[in-house]
Amino acid sequence: MSRPARVAIGVLLFSMGALWTLQGLGYVRGSAMTGNTLWAVVGPILAVGGLGIALSRPRNNR
Repeated sequence: MSRPARVAIGVLLFSMGALWTLQGLGYVRGSAMTGNTLWAVVGPILAVGGLGIALSRPRNNR
């Protein structure tokens, strides 16, 4: 996968994770996820995974 694609996917996952965290903590209202502890746990995991993908280096397939 090319670097720009990895960065774009990583940023998207990080943004989703941040939104889910804020919804789970009750800071963003307007969905069934608001105030639900599950999303306050899943969100940071997704955000960290997104950062990992965005900052990862390609493997050398020799």
